[in-house]
Amino acid sequence: MATVTIALPSQPEQTALNLRRWAELLADSGLTKLEGRIETDRHGQTIMSPPPASRHGRLQSRVTYLLQSLLPDGETLTECPISTADGVKAADVAWASAECMRELSNRVCFPRAPEICVEVLSGANTQTEMDEKITLYFDAGAREVWVCAQSGAVSLFISPKSHPLRASNLCPQFPSQIDLR
Repeated sequence: MATVTIALPSQPEQTALNLRRWAELLADSGLTKLEGRIETDRHGQTIMSPPPASRHGRLQSRVTYLLQSLLPDGETLTECPISTADGVKAADVAWASAECMRELSNRVCFPRAPEICVEVLSGANTQTEMDEKITLYFDAGAREVWVCAQSGAVSLFISPKSHPLRASNLCPQFPSQIDLR
């Protein structure tokens, strides 16, 4: 099998493309009528995902509530658009410190990741997709990436290759299991 090498643009070039393209997408009135999530790839092409099931929304809401309650000195965001080496990805939930929000809050897309990025899994997500998103969020500057399974189990990472932590360094009180009862 042949080996393929992909030459990626520099981070500043990719960020400029991502921010420009994201502003274009936000200005497209036709896209606002569509349900589901929109992200982009590194070429600026749109990637659309179907709307998630209600369980996904419940978990996303619960993670948001817990983060805001446990880390009130920052801001919790949902569907947070982040410029990455592979286009704009929208973290299901993100937490940004007050300092990060002062720097980034007026942007249509964050040119770097907030401190915590959370992905809530849905049935269509693959392990490869999650591994890539974890790597992309860390590459974009996240300090922790959390993955919440459909069961509510939360895996916390401090690097793309780390084993899951028992507790978050940034939010040690956050539970390892989200209760939806």
